[in-house]
Amino acid sequence: MKIEELLKSFGRKQSRRTLDHVENFTTMLGPDSVYMGVFQGKDNHIIYGEVQGECDLEGLLVLGEGSRWKGNIRAGSVVIAGRVEGDIQATEKLELARTAYVRGKITSPVVAIARGAVHEGSIRMAKQTQITRFVERREATDEKNRERD
Repeated sequence: MKIEELLKSFGRKQSRRTLDHVENFTTMLGPDSVYMGVFQGKDNHIIYGEVQGECDLEGLLVLGEGSRWKGNIRAGSVVIAGRVEGDIQATEKLELARTAYVRGKITSPVVAIARGAVHEGSIRMAKQTQITRFVERREATDEKNRERD
């Protein structure tokens, strides 16, 4: 999948969110795939399937809508639109899309939570952590346009 298609599927047109600055993904796990083990490295990864294991990445991890992750996640930036059962530590930024469901502790200097996202657990933050709650206007605009058609 080309990055332009991926960004469009997440409703990204502006350049203020984490995905707006991504040029490519080196790993993609499809919706019918299951991976058991550890993700490690520096690259950007996108998951649509199921993962049972741990994650230690310096790059970006995206869990697409419908994805499932059971285990702890540590990455530079994390964008979640699927389900996670485990702790998440983002060293740069964590975004929860409106379809996200997270059960576990969140640790990140910047947290953005869309209206509709579910988080069961605690949020651990440093003194300068910023939490932003937002309505995904890009998706709302797309839904209004579909209703008109």
